[in-house]
Parts: sequence; structure tokens; C-alpha cells
Amino acid sequence: MTLQDDIISELGVKPAISPAEEVARSVDFLKAYLKQHPFLKTLVLGISGGQDSSLAGRLAQLAIESLRAETGDSAYQFIAIRLPYGVQYDEADAQRALAFIKPDQSLTVNIKAAVDGEVLALAEAGIMVSDFNKGNIKARQRMITQYAIAGANAGAVVGTDHAAENITGFFTKFGDGGADILPLFRLNKRQGKQLLAYLAADPAIYEKVPTADLEDGKPGLADELALGVTYDQIDDYLEGRQVVEKSRQVIEKWWLKTTHKRHLPITVFDTFWQV
Repeated sequence: MTLQDDIISELGVKPAISPAEEVARSVDFLKAYLKQHPFLKTLVLGISGGQDSSLAGRLAQLAIESLRAETGDSAYQFIAIRLPYGVQYDEADAQRALAFIKPDQSLTVNIKAAVDGEVLALAEAGIMVSDFNKGNIKARQRMITQYAIAGANAGAVVGTDHAAENITGFFTKFGDGGADILPLFRLNKRQGKQLLAYLAADPAIYEKVPTADLEDGKPGLADELALGVTYDQIDDYLEGRQVVEKSRQVIEKWWLKTTHKRHLPITVFDTFWQV
């Protein structure tokens, strides 16, 4: 077994998928989670306007609609949340995503005051926050907000992590990486696009250049530039194909470097340190 084989096995990526089957699988997964936790009545998700939150949001809405039809319980709701930091430069994309998702409820919470307040408080304590660090604060503030809304609505927070993001650790630990349920886990980037096409999403949603857009000094920085490898190369790797050696090294370096992000808090029973 190569490292590539191990990663593919751990992330559960298939070399090819049926979009219809994978949509049904994710919807059934979300429904089963709520059925197993009868105290939960809502699903909550932050909507950025990108591919991943658009897909996860639509799947969540479909799951909720199916549950309402099956149970007759109108308490089941999906809440989509816009979480801009000030004015989002690609707000039109977010609105396009909402039009596709058709959420039961749509809220907007601007996180700028909370983030800036935290940065100011840290400065007063003598801690200077870098632009990169501030970006992580934004991501964690967004998750704080989602959990606050979930807590007020007997809800669970849906995450957008998928295989092409997971393999590179391209998420903020306890930020967008902290959620209750991950309906996209097992799918790579191109497979997510296949599901969106199957669901008749506006192509602009999945043709958009992926970006985390967390750093003030690098607005709209493409994920692929930050990672040093393309999503096509990552997807090929995850589907078991050969990729050029340089790309393989970059992908595997990210996987090994970000192992801590894929692990719950470390305890004395974890063996990595017992050497």
C-alpha cells in the first residue's frame, strides 16, 4: 500500500461516481442524523457563494424538505446564514447561491465588529495579530455564529469539508473545520461539480475560482495559488491516477503537515509521542 492508497482509503473517494446516487446518499445521511437525534430540528450552514457551501446547502434543504414530507413536522427547517466581514466583494455570488439553495430561512450576521473587537482586545494585551492569523479568527467567528444560531434553534451545524480540501488541510482548525456533520466527505472537487450540475445549479456557481478569501491583504486569493497545486491534480491523485512527481510531493506534504487538523484534541492515550 502506498501513501496514496492509504489516503484514498481513509477519505473514501471513488474513482468515478453516479451524481444521482451520491445526492441521495448525502440527503439520506442528513435525514438519518436528525432522526437519530430527535431533539434536533434544524440544520444550519454558512453560505459563502462558493461551490462547497452551495452544494452542502442544497443537500441540507432537500433533506429537510424530505423530512417534513415524511413526518408532517413543520419544525424541521434549514437556516442559511450569510457571514460577511464588512462588505463581501463577491456578494452577487452569495445571492446566486441562495437562489439555488432556496433555504427555509436566510439570515445575515456581519462578523466585522466581533472580529475587529477581538483583534483590538489582543492588541491591548500586547498581541499583534497578523493578517493570516486574523483570517483564522474570521473563520472561527463564523463558526461561533453558526453554533449560536444552531443553539437557539435546536440545530446542528453542517460542514463543507470534502476530500480535496481535507487532503490538503485547507480549512481553519475549529473554524470551518468544526461542524457536526459533513455531507460532502468522500467527494473530491470535480465530483462536487458533478452533483451541482445534476442538481441544475447555475454553472457560475461551480465554475467560479475557489477561494477562502480570509486575508485582508489578499482578497480573492485562489486556493490553487495558496496550495501550489491545482484541484485537477488533487482530484486525479484522489481518484488513484498518476500525477506528476512534483504535484504528488506537494499533495503528500500537505497531508502530512496538516495531520493535526484531522484529529480530535490529543490525549495521553494517543501514541504518536510515545517513541
